Amino acid sequence: MIRAKAALARTAGRVIRATGRGGGTTLPGRLLLRMDRDAIDKLGARLERGSTLISATNGKTTTASMLNTILTAAGRRPVHNGAGSNMTWGVATALLEQRGDEGLFEVDEAWLPETAARLDPGVILLGNLFRDQLDRHGETESLADAWVELARRRRGRTRFVLNADDPLIADIGTAAGEGTTYFGIEDPAQALPEPEHAHDAKLCRSCGHELTYDRAFVGHLGHYRCESCGLTRPAPDVAAREVRLRGMSGLSARIESPEGPVELDLPLPGLYNLYNALAAIATARQLGVPPADAVAALAGMKAVFGRTETIAIGPTELSILLIKNPAGANEVLRTLALEEAPIQLWVALNDRIADGRDVSWIWDADFEALAERVGSVACTGTRAPELALRLKYAGWPEAAVRIEPDPVKALDRALAERPDRLFALPTYTALLELRRLLAERGEAGNYWEG
Repeated sequence: MIRAKAALARTAGRVIRATGRGGGTTLPGRLLLRMDRDAIDKLGARLERGSTLISATNGKTTTASMLNTILTAAGRRPVHNGAGSNMTWGVATALLEQRGDEGLFEVDEAWLPETAARLDPGVILLGNLFRDQLDRHGETESLADAWVELARRRRGRTRFVLNADDPLIADIGTAAGEGTTYFGIEDPAQALPEPEHAHDAKLCRSCGHELTYDRAFVGHLGHYRCESCGLTRPAPDVAAREVRLRGMSGLSARIESPEGPVELDLPLPGLYNLYNALAAIATARQLGVPPADAVAALAGMKAVFGRTETIAIGPTELSILLIKNPAGANEVLRTLALEEAPIQLWVALNDRIADGRDVSWIWDADFEALAERVGSVACTGTRAPELALRLKYAGWPEAAVRIEPDPVKALDRALAERPDRLFALPTYTALLELRRLLAERGEAGNYWEG
């Protein structure tokens, strides 16, 4: 019976793609799940190597792509929801339309417990928890509690790969039990002078006392301890030392693991992508791929849709960097601060459901970091005026800031100045709009977004 329902859902997918209107990564799965609510369970059970699930607030799409690159280089055939549709219908679509012997799925934070219950994963990677879309997810502590309960239920059945530098994530290791692997950064030279003012993990999960940070790398990710109960950051099994950041051109680092050190040369920028790489390497190790092989595969890693992706448009290199919460935005700004000034920008702030209705997070993003390096900036999107106001208070020169709510007009005006490089910083739905526009104009390949 599942075979007939799957055939019907696949046909629907082909039809919707033929229209060119998008939805190709969600509609087939939605239709299949409406016909058979247990379709994920049934299709997932056919994967001989089982499934790996990846979840995080920031970086899950890139991390999953990295791990897919590693497994493919090792001759494996993962079924992967690479288009970024990460709720149950996106997972169902991937299972429906791809062939392989193991599953590799990025999963929305709130949907992780249900997806895990349906797929019975052998490995779950948890990357980080940051404040994001509070109107949908609630506070980070609520998600952390749900993930701890998930780890308790999966204890002895699933191996967990956890970020040692995130106290909200590392705490899950107690519930996960034996077989847990940790990853983290061990280079003090890359630490911030102090944790960002908007960092999200201030209190010890064990006793409620304020955490002491010896160093912080990205948001609240760093080296921490509790002076009340003695909680400390776990020692990472896979760690990065001697990190060298090269702005938008990438980074390098020495990766250490029980198998020995290996040099990583990653063509993606920023400490946030180093965390993504560490997560992928640590997970690949759990899946039987040695760190040396994983690092070699990542040397050819390409940017994921909208995540440091660069597209040539006439004489201009357009680099797209998604921003959606304070922690992610701050890392983008930190990366751009390494670029040669003056920096030309197109920044789009939307407040649609997928972005989160509350855009007050922009006041916790450190736009001040670029105040003296901006050449011009086009503010666009549904909340363009609020964005321009934030930039004014950040000290960006008022003469350099233009407000144009129509993203197409804003982009055309920015490109008309023929800059060598233009940096586009969109929120999620603005990213989809931008990417769709570029595809329609033939500037970039089509991409089936969910």
